[in-house]
Amino acid sequence: MAAKSSTPRPPVVLGIETSCDETGVALVDAGRRVRAELLRGQLEQHAPYGGVVPEIAARAHVEILDRLIERALDEAGLSFPDLAGVAATAGPGLIGGLLVGLTTAKAIAAAHRLPLLAINHLEAHALTARFTDGVEFPYLLLLVSGGHCQLLAVLGVGRYRRLGTTVDDALGEAYDKAAKMLDLGFPGGPAVERAARDGDPTRFALPRPMLGQPGCNFSFSGLKTALRQTIERLGPDTLEPPLLNDLCASFQAAAADVLVDRTRRAAELFKTDYPAGSALVVAGGVAANAYLRACLARPAGELNLRLIVPPPALCTDNGVMVAWAGLERLALGLTDDLAVPARARWPLDPAAEPAPGAGIKA
Repeated sequence: MAAKSSTPRPPVVLGIETSCDETGVALVDAGRRVRAELLRGQLEQHAPYGGVVPEIAARAHVEILDRLIERALDEAGLSFPDLAGVAATAGPGLIGGLLVGLTTAKAIAAAHRLPLLAINHLEAHALTARFTDGVEFPYLLLLVSGGHCQLLAVLGVGRYRRLGTTVDDALGEAYDKAAKMLDLGFPGGPAVERAARDGDPTRFALPRPMLGQPGCNFSFSGLKTALRQTIERLGPDTLEPPLLNDLCASFQAAAADVLVDRTRRAAELFKTDYPAGSALVVAGGVAANAYLRACLARPAGELNLRLIVPPPALCTDNGVMVAWAGLERLALGLTDDLAVPARARWPLDPAAEPAPGAGIKA
């Protein structure tokens, strides 16, 4: 009979993601291996409203989360006592959904005496490149999603320095609003990207807010307003090709120019302050946009930074990133007690001052 291996198995963490309209569950081990992953969206429930309805999202999480956890454990051939910890997104996000996931994680942790890891959703995105590519600290992060648009120096787990942020809309939000104005449906970002592939990006001279300005902050409200005004001027034909495609392409080109300019400025600051840094990581749902990824290769190459973009499935919300962030924090002993709260807002760099004009909407 062959002797059993004495090599210890890498610890496994259960990750739970419920910050918006995706219910994500994953089991990931410290060897950077996904043991099981399940994800359920809610597009059908929210599509009639043109956006995510918080109450509907929370109810959908309640209805499915327990079953997803049970199925993930079955697929991995594991049970709760086999786990090293349980991680759940505790913020930022929609408070109802956060409470569903975090409360479930607390119950599991209490019942099975497991360490609890309350994960910042933004940190989960920030650390995903360490799971996919093993990138070393420090690195520059462009975090772009429906609710966030930030440039940060990632110095370590729990250590972030914000270099720039949006003063109004996040880019993902601007994409969704553009899609709504053009009657492209929900979710809007992928729809705009698809329509833009057949369009002329030079057809409409849309503005590039803050292009060439000092600092690294973003603004997309003016771009969104200019698009609305163009649609109103053109009239009903706007919603049909080729005008529709040209508008989407022009909007996307303007957004990309802003991203490239702001990211280049942040990269220059980053390389000055952290010369050992060698990577530009792009994360968040908007990072799944292939056109924007290709454009961002320019500033990365100019400053000798390796461009790292996780696979599209790991750019959008998912349980894998939460489980991995849990493993990173567990390795450092950064566990949480059962009193840890869910937080609708939770900045990665609490010391950063609010951007001028933050909160202003067009």
